[in-house]
Order: sequence, then C-alpha cells, then structure tokens
Amino acid sequence: MSTQLGRKKGASYVLVTIGIATTLSLVLMGIRPTIQPSFASRDVATNLLQADRSKTMATTNSNNKTISIVLAHGLWADASSWSKVIPILKKAGYNVIAVQQPLHSLKDDVATIKRAIELAGGPVILVGHSFGGFEITNAAYNNPNVKGLVYIAAFAPDNGESTANFVDIKKLPKDLLIVDSGGFAYINPAFFHDTFAQDLDKAQTDVMAVTQMPVNQSMFTEKSGPPAWKQLPTWFQVSENDHLIPPNAERMFAQRMNATTISLPSSHASLVSHPNEVAQFILNATKEVTQRHIEVK
Repeated sequence: MSTQLGRKKGASYVLVTIGIATTLSLVLMGIRPTIQPSFASRDVATNLLQADRSKTMATTNSNNKTISIVLAHGLWADASSWSKVIPILKKAGYNVIAVQQPLHSLKDDVATIKRAIELAGGPVILVGHSFGGFEITNAAYNNPNVKGLVYIAAFAPDNGESTANFVDIKKLPKDLLIVDSGGFAYINPAFFHDTFAQDLDKAQTDVMAVTQMPVNQSMFTEKSGPPAWKQLPTWFQVSENDHLIPPNAERMFAQRMNATTISLPSSHASLVSHPNEVAQFILNATKEVTQRHIEVK
C-alpha cells in the first residue's frame, strides 16, 4: 500500500516537473501556452466570484438603508401607537427609533427627538403623528442629519403658530378633557373611541384610553419656532374622518408645504387603523430621501 502511494507521488512529481520544463521551453521559444485551470482552481475562482457578488449585494443593501426612521407620537398617545407600523419598517431593513415624548413642554419634547436623531448616528427621516408633527417641525430645523419630514394626520405649524390657531380648545365638547391637579389633560375614556379612533374596535380603544399619556395644558398655546418644512422635502397623510384635527386644516398644511400627499378614509389614529398604508407611505418617502442622499454623495 505505502509502495503504491510512493509510486503515485513520484509519478505526480515527474509529471509536474515535465510540465514546468515544457512551459519554460515554450516561453523561451516565444510561444505563450494556454493554461486550463484545474477543477480546484475553478472552484476557488467561482467561490471568490460568489463572495465578491455577495459583498456587492451587501454594500448595495447597506446603501439602501443609510437613512434611519425616527417616529414621534402625538398627544394622548405614546410610542406604542406605532406598534403596527414598526414591524413593517423593520422588515424593510431600516433602523427605527420610536421616541417616547414626556408631553410636559414643547421644549422637552423637541430635546427628546433631537437626542433620538443623535442616537441614530447618521441621516434620518422624521415622522410625526398629530402633535408629533409640531415637534418634528421644530426638532429638524437647521439639523443637518434630518433629510425629510413625514406628517401623519399632523400639525405642521409655521413660525409663531400654536395648535390653538387650528383647534379651539374652548369649543371642544363639554367633559371631553379631564384635567388633573398638575394641569395635565386626559381625554375622557368615555369619549376616547368616538374622538380619537372611531374606526377601531372599541375594545382596542379602551386599552388606548387607559394607556394614554396626559399632556400639559400649556402645550396647547406654545408657539412654534422657524419651521423645518421650509428647508426639507415633505410628505403628508390626510385623515379624511379626523375628529381631532380638522381635515381641511390637514389639507392646508400639505398644500402650504407643497408636500407629497395621500388621503385615507381614516380617523385621527390612522397609524393604528391603516398601518399598512401608513407604513408604505413612510417607506416610499424614505426610499426617495435615501436615493437623494446617495446621489448627493
């Protein structure tokens, strides 16, 4: 057995030696031999090519996901209001941050969103629902990391405007708001379904009413600073059956910003009742912003 192996190795050595000598002779004679790669060489080349293709695909995918998405909720809600939208955005491969605003003051909420922008560590697109639109309008102003703004049934104020310019709190139905000893207002749970999300199952809105975050009443009259929507591309989703922000006001915001606009037959809580449409709208905006960002690079 060992003798046979030795003979085979010897024969292989002789063949290799002859091959090298023949190749050198041809080269000296000015003839360039055609060398066929061995099966092993072909396998190595194929593996390297496949690895290079995989690396290219990974780079392309990475380029398509350079923008993070920061979500800002509105009044009488919390970050969980995005719970149906987030999985769709994550499945598309984006880094997503849903900000939990304290709703104590506009200044505090804007600072919270700015920290989320910093945490994302790169370019972001901001998405605001309801009063969240008020907040992203201010948080994104002169912020070089913000590349676009998406408003979901939201306020989009100009400089010096407050929510009182569009919704008269004094004209709201009696007993709609319950105010605690600290001056924080809740939506009366008995009114929550019909006011906030009439197109959802009442069992679901009952949970939303219990988990709502109260808002400091002072925020109703706080004035906006210079608006970022004058600096950035914008998108706006109008809720045609909104009982909190008048749909006409939403359309005015969209037109004033020259925003890419869609309308949904939705309550104020469109992100909960129409999550697929809202998520796709955000993805479309994010893809467009991403493409612009890559082209600028």
